[in-house]
Amino acid sequence: MRIRRILAAVSATAALAGLGLTGAAAATAATAATAQGAPSSVSPSQCQEGGGTPRIDLPGNPCKGGTYDGQSVD
Repeated sequence: MRIRRILAAVSATAALAGLGLTGAAAATAATAATAQGAPSSVSPSQCQEGGGTPRIDLPGNPCKGGTYDGQSVD
């Protein structure tokens, strides 16, 4: 009986440790993706070269379509 309790405690600890490692890996991947993200604003020519259209007539001056879709055009 004592062996069953010990094995249950060991397997529960291993399962929780595995979840912790998975969460750490996901957080690291998210941080890496954010660090290499698109610039917060692009020039009108960058927007066009990326296949988009600079819409300076809309609020926030977004680039519509292409690589920089949604980015602010300055």
